[in-house]
Amino acid sequence: MPSLSLIQRQIVESPLDSRLFVTGKAGAGKTTAGVERVRYLLAQGVPADSILLLTPQRTLQEPYLDLLESPDRMAGGEVTSATIGGLARRMTDLFWSFAAEQAGFKNPDLPPVFLTLETAQYYMAHLVRPLLDEKGYFESVTINRNRLYSQIIDNLNKAAVIGFPHTEIGSRLDSAWFGDPAQRRIYADAQECATLFRQFCLDHNLLDFSLQLEIFANILWRNEQARSYLTQTYRHLIYDNVEEDVPRSHDIIREWLPEFESALLLYDEGAGYRSFLGGDAVSGFALSELCDSVIELGESFVSSENVIRLSNALVSAIRHEEVVEAGGTESAMDFITTHFHPEMLDDVTAKIAELIGGGIPPVEIVVLAPYLSDALRFSITNRLEAAGIPCRTHRPSRSLRDEAASKTLLTLSALAHPHWNIHPPKFDAAHAFMFALNTDLVRAQLLTEIVYRQRDLRLSTFDEIKPDTQERITYSLGERYSILRNWLEEYRASQPLPLDFFLRKLFGEVISQPDYGFHSNLDAVRVAASLVESIKKFRNAMEPTYVNMDSPAFDLGREYIAMLEDGVLAAQYLESWRTEDKDAVLVAPAYTFLMMNRSVTVQFWLDPGSTGWSQRVSQPLTQPFVLSRHWEAGRLWVDSDEVNAETETLARLVGGLLARCREKIYLAISDLGESGFEQRGTLLRAFQKVMT
Repeated sequence: MPSLSLIQRQIVESPLDSRLFVTGKAGAGKTTAGVERVRYLLAQGVPADSILLLTPQRTLQEPYLDLLESPDRMAGGEVTSATIGGLARRMTDLFWSFAAEQAGFKNPDLPPVFLTLETAQYYMAHLVRPLLDEKGYFESVTINRNRLYSQIIDNLNKAAVIGFPHTEIGSRLDSAWFGDPAQRRIYADAQECATLFRQFCLDHNLLDFSLQLEIFANILWRNEQARSYLTQTYRHLIYDNVEEDVPRSHDIIREWLPEFESALLLYDEGAGYRSFLGGDAVSGFALSELCDSVIELGESFVSSENVIRLSNALVSAIRHEEVVEAGGTESAMDFITTHFHPEMLDDVTAKIAELIGGGIPPVEIVVLAPYLSDALRFSITNRLEAAGIPCRTHRPSRSLRDEAASKTLLTLSALAHPHWNIHPPKFDAAHAFMFALNTDLVRAQLLTEIVYRQRDLRLSTFDEIKPDTQERITYSLGERYSILRNWLEEYRASQPLPLDFFLRKLFGEVISQPDYGFHSNLDAVRVAASLVESIKKFRNAMEPTYVNMDSPAFDLGREYIAMLEDGVLAAQYLESWRTEDKDAVLVAPAYTFLMMNRSVTVQFWLDPGSTGWSQRVSQPLTQPFVLSRHWEAGRLWVDSDEVNAETETLARLVGGLLARCREKIYLAISDLGESGFEQRGTLLRAFQKVMT
């Protein structure tokens, strides 16, 4: 048990009939108090299955799961850890027959099919692609199709989490638009696609996140039997990161709160990082009105005094407020300046090596950027690995198809299923052999050139290779190749399995064995597990309806690979967020690090002159600020609104990052940025203002 301050202990040991609202900045010890409150409730004999742990995002539950999964916790029932989406799914599943009839599903007597993000995108693509190709929808939009599909889904999600009918999406966006009239057509197309998708879901018993939440909030929460089930099951509430949750979740908790015997609500001041996903800090704070007392934690257990002073000065500079005397901030920041971007990455790597040599563990160092492109990700991790520095990266938006391990598995899958008529190029086959057979690229390419026939997907035997070439390839590699080839040949001759079954079999019987590429590569194992889970969810969502698809020869495995090639994102998998055991430097986008909710000793901020730190990503089909409860109906979104939104977003981001930094940040600046242009963004100007 960690040592607690007096006020933390008062929170933890508060009476079993108290409702507390605890507020404070990141690092003030709120989550620590929340975890210890769970431990205290269990120690007082409160049944574990009567405790509801609620967070806006599953990844924020990690500190609680560490307690609940630890071997020293007392035996008994299980604490329910959930999000509002998770509760909605459970309740919809439990009360399906009633919910289906009320919601207007075409086949209420058949079971529901719950969609992941990727399966929702798949069905959206199935419906919208003909409109794009044949009717010219979204003609003036230049973004990738997968982003187009995801923004239509995002609009449906916004309608559900805010609480307005999905039929009003287009009109709300249109009423705030001030600019090119062609944009109004885009909003009308987006509305039509959203309506089409919703009707398709109702016709085929498909439930995406938005439909699950609407059923829960509009139907089941209003039903006395369903509501009683929840209020009688859960008697104690721990609700962490209230400020990041959506207003519809706050609505339900507002009505539910009087029913709980005890409640602890934890609110992070100055946060609200999920506002672009519908998070609402204002409606979250309003829940404090229903609590017995509001407790403010003012002390930081993370940041040094100098880091706190730097944070206050920097946030003031960003908001164009008078900058308070920032004495001592010099020791909380340092600069790495070069002319060219690659030189800057070299210097960052050298500084990290120096810090580790000085005794700072790699896990206490993060490298952050506004966006983590494939090129930047490769460049920094390649340098760190070459320097012998352990590192890991995390980018939730990165598709599974971009991971080397999943590319290997999908290439081998294509080789094992010639009836798919997918012919991997020799380059992909060589990379698959390199990764799966645990060899270098030169030998893998040599082997591929000799044994692989792309046209007929034929793999010849190692024995057919000339003896002198066999020696160059090495007999040990030849043995591993032969085992893999024979396994694939035997599989080809048998009845095909579902793709996730096939990958489990391939992984367990061949490529995870000693001397193969997946045997000791834990990152590759994690990616393989995510891929198998993704395919399983895709199959579960598709099987009830695939018979109605266009082709009688519809093959789920081939369709999944086509979906990835289309750029549809893989669903978010929790194991990729869980803190890994190995002591490694984390390389991640800034917002991803914030939602991990962990603190480190040193942070490196790459390219602070980039506009990416403050400018939001272009979203021509949606607008997160207009689709919120706080936007006045009919008011126009103008340039000043955009500037104010960027300013507030950057201030929250900077404050959040520094609240999770113990000692120092390093600003890594190159005269010419990653794209080769000079950068003078808002964040860099704020630093210059602080230093003058």
